[in-house]
Amino acid sequence: MQTHAILRVNSASVAISLALSLGWLPVQAAELKAGTVIEKSNIDAIKNDTFDGHTVASLLTEKVEWQIREWGLRITLDHAKPIPLDPRFAAATKKYSDQVKFDTNSKEITGYVAGYPFADISSKDPDAAYKLVWNFYYAPNMGDVFYNKYFVLGISADRGLETKQDWVLMRYYMKNRLLADKPVAGDGTEIVRTINLGLGPEDVKGIGTLSVRYDAARFDDYWAYLKTARRIRRLSGGAWMDPVGGSDILNDDLDLINARPSWYKSMKLLGKRWILAVSDAREDIWNPAKKGTPEEFPAIDIKNFPHWNPIQKWQPREVYVVEATPPPEHPYSKRMLYMDVNYYRPYYTENYDKKGDFWKFVNGHARPIVSEGGLKMVALLSMDFIDFKSKHATSVPIYGHRADPKGVVTMEQFTLGGLEQLSR
Repeated sequence: MQTHAILRVNSASVAISLALSLGWLPVQAAELKAGTVIEKSNIDAIKNDTFDGHTVASLLTEKVEWQIREWGLRITLDHAKPIPLDPRFAAATKKYSDQVKFDTNSKEITGYVAGYPFADISSKDPDAAYKLVWNFYYAPNMGDVFYNKYFVLGISADRGLETKQDWVLMRYYMKNRLLADKPVAGDGTEIVRTINLGLGPEDVKGIGTLSVRYDAARFDDYWAYLKTARRIRRLSGGAWMDPVGGSDILNDDLDLINARPSWYKSMKLLGKRWILAVSDAREDIWNPAKKGTPEEFPAIDIKNFPHWNPIQKWQPREVYVVEATPPPEHPYSKRMLYMDVNYYRPYYTENYDKKGDFWKFVNGHARPIVSEGGLKMVALLSMDFIDFKSKHATSVPIYGHRADPKGVVTMEQFTLGGLEQLSR
């Protein structure tokens, strides 16, 4: 009798072990702790575990998981923090959104002043995706003006860090001015003016560009100042989908998506989901004391293959998933945008070539801050533009971010005369 009991117990144990090994019985998922690193060596073991109530598998897009498995991406888990919307932003949306008109044929809008152009967007609206992107296009929530110092780093998967350029980006928003006496500067025909200034090395030092973005379905105006020629040249404004010289960036990649939404052939809202994204980016992204070493850029894993992966903490964020189809002449055939459900900024985009193959990953590292003028906003502290076909990336760490600095950025600078003076 005792022998039979032992045999029954042993048989049961073997059956349970066999069922577990073959996946017949559910395995209790573990809740992972903040600081856990998802990497190639453990991804299969922890995919069914959870973090903040979401399984790891459900938080990874297919292309992010592919980077973990094939390109050495390591993701450190971190709890998400609320991203508060400034009360002045919410008030402007309430005050002005009713006067915005959307044309269902052209996908153009008119009547925008400040805040989000669309306060409520139904997922059942056939134009929901366009409206989501319009919200980001008009109101990226980055202050009235900003002054950013940044590096442009060229990184090869085979050779590591190859080039480093030093630039300044200045921007003056002409609409959605929440700290100014009036929300619109000028006559209401412009959205933003932007200046880029080359600081070094010598081949870019003294180069300056000025762009004017209009609130109409027309190309931006561009001018460039060349210090060696001591003159200003007008550039083609139709280059919104062209490469930015010598980098892995298209003009349309800047700010994750940089085109007027109506220029896209179609935009489709695929739904909502949760992803892991860098929404509380580190601020210590440049260490000048370590100049010339991999430690100069502590937020980039320059030491290890492929030399461009970020060293950041990633948080769970709920996003809208938008599939955007560019016009036929665009280098991309399709773009997948993952946009925060609360403030519409894309965290990253997945971009496909004309054959439909995955080509580029553009990743923005954002952080909620309070501007020098007291405005609650979201700052973009670095970006990665990764071209997997060429095994090359351009990383852009912003080492001197200033939003709404008093007296530093003025309207007078954003003229041809101002461009020439700043470039000298």
